[in-house]
This record gives sequence, C-alpha cells and structure tokens, in this order.
Amino acid sequence: MIDTRELSAMVMLLDDTDEEVVRLIEERIISLGEEVVPLLEDQWSKDFSVVHQSRLEDLIRRIQQDCVKADLLEWVSSEEQDLFEGIIILSRYHFPNINKQEISNRIDKIKLDAWLEMHYDLTALEKVRILNHIFYEVNGFKGNTENYHAPANSYIHTVLDQKSGNPISLAILYSIVAQRLGIPIFGVNLPQHFILAYLFDSTLDESSIPDRNKLLKSGSLAKVMFYINPFNKGLVFTRQNIDEFVKQLKIESMPEFYLPCNHVEILKRVIRNLVSSYSKLGDKEKVLDLADLMEILGGENTAGTSDQDN
Repeated sequence: MIDTRELSAMVMLLDDTDEEVVRLIEERIISLGEEVVPLLEDQWSKDFSVVHQSRLEDLIRRIQQDCVKADLLEWVSSEEQDLFEGIIILSRYHFPNINKQEISNRIDKIKLDAWLEMHYDLTALEKVRILNHIFYEVNGFKGNTENYHAPANSYIHTVLDQKSGNPISLAILYSIVAQRLGIPIFGVNLPQHFILAYLFDSTLDESSIPDRNKLLKSGSLAKVMFYINPFNKGLVFTRQNIDEFVKQLKIESMPEFYLPCNHVEILKRVIRNLVSSYSKLGDKEKVLDLADLMEILGGENTAGTSDQDN
C-alpha cells in the first residue's frame, strides 16, 4: 500500500535545486511501480512550476515504459508468444491506459459477424470471401493511403477506431479474427508489404490458438495454400505473384518471403514502422524508447523491413 502523504512529500522535493536529491527521489518513486502512476497524475494537476510538472511527466513516462519493457520481456520468454497479447503490449507503449478486454471484445464482435456466415463444408476460398465481406464491407476496414506514415496506423485500438491502417496492422487484426475462428491464416514477412498466408495444414483445423502459436514459434508451419493482401481488401494471390514482386524490388529471393513468420518478427516489424513514423515527425525520444523495445525482441533482423520503405 502506497503512503500518499509520503508520496506527496517526495513529489514536493522534485522541485529541489540539488540534482542529487532529485535523482534519489526519482529513483524511489520509480521503484514503487505502475501503481503510483494515477497518484502522480493527480499531483501533476496541482499548481506546480513548469520544471516541476516536467519532472512529473518524465517520471510517469519512465514508469510506464519500464512496465512495458517488463511485460514485453515476459512475453518474449513465454512459450506461446500470443500475437494479441504482444500487440497490446506494444500499443501500451504510447497508450498506457488502453483497455485490453474492450479491444478483445471488439475483435470478438468481428469474429461473431463472420462466424454467423460460416458453414462446416466451406472451402478455404469461400471462408476468405466471407472474412473479406465482414472485414472490409460490413466493418469498413481499409488501407490508409491518405496518411500512410501516421503512427496511429500501427496501434491496434486506433486501427479499430479509424477503420484503417498499414499493411501489417490490418494483417494482424485480420489474422487474429481468422485464428479465433479456427482458420489457419498467418503473417508473412514480405519486404515492404506485409501479407498473409492461408496454410494447407489440415492438422491445424482442430488445434487451439496456443498450440498454433507453439507450432509457429518452432517454424513447423510451411505448407501454404495461397496468400492474402490485407491492405488491398483481402485480395487472394499466388507464390508466382510474390516472385514477380521480389523481382520488381530487385532483391534476392529468400525462403522467409513465402513462409509464415513468428510473432516476434511481426512485433519487430511493427516497431520498425513506428520508428519510421516518429523519425519523420522528428520525435527522437520515442525513437530511442522504441530501440529499447527492439532490443528486448532480439535486435534488428537484416532480412526484415518496415512497410514504409516503399
């Protein structure tokens, strides 16, 4: 239990002219963890000096950032590395107060809309047609071509709000809906344009999401039936189309351009997109924060790119 009187006293000392005193007070407050943030926000609303409020703001940001780092480290170490959990953690980096359950409920509503149209004897293409109808026509999702580089295109709750996003955010949302329906659709780390693969593995039809995540993490999913472009209203295409795209990019073809990638690589790509977005806005602080998150995920992968390099 946090002693609010003690906290108030420490907050008052943040205005001290002795930098060593301020540093010690900051370390003490940070050690109290995320529970102290609402109390600090209440303190911030008081009539403090600009410097005092700035130090409070920085404390709140550092505490929230430390919590995101800790949660991301735990996620990386987990057996399943669930995609929904991972993208929620990344979204909390900039929006610490987002409601995970509310977001999950909104995704489940999309899932329910699609499930009501599904039948047990549908082919893979028929399932994708239904998903596309629900995702793009009923719910109105689309690629954000007007403000492509905006950071909001990378955060799952803002994508749900604005009904638009970049290739990877739409792919993440589309694949989460599909997997909650038991449909084996997974992300593919194609350079400059993240896509989805519909897998041929019949064994996946009855598997749970945790089991699928384990298979994905181990690299055991390799039989692709066809591909889906979530940025272009769920357009279905083939391996040959990827061959042509890679030739246009004038880069060497690599196996990972055609196969499902694990969820760590997906989060890395989301971070690269955010780095690109914030770099264009000149926000160096966020770029440095994101570099810390990338380090937790294992650092840069030279084979990966962002969706904003085209």
